[in-house]
Amino acid sequence: MGFGTYDESEQGAEEVDTDEEGAVNVHEHDHDGDVSVEGDAETNELVDRLGTMKDDDEE
Repeated sequence: MGFGTYDESEQGAEEVDTDEEGAVNVHEHDHDGDVSVEGDAETNELVDRLGTMKDDDEE
């Protein structure tokens, strides 16, 4: 058999022990709902305020 060929007989049946109780449930914290933002500030104003806060932290 050459490189890159596939032979199902080489794959064999692998038996794997699984621990269902220890498994991670990726949907455990899924939420359905809406997000709303309250405020009148424009994006540019918020970016300017963030820049000011960063400048204050550097001093």
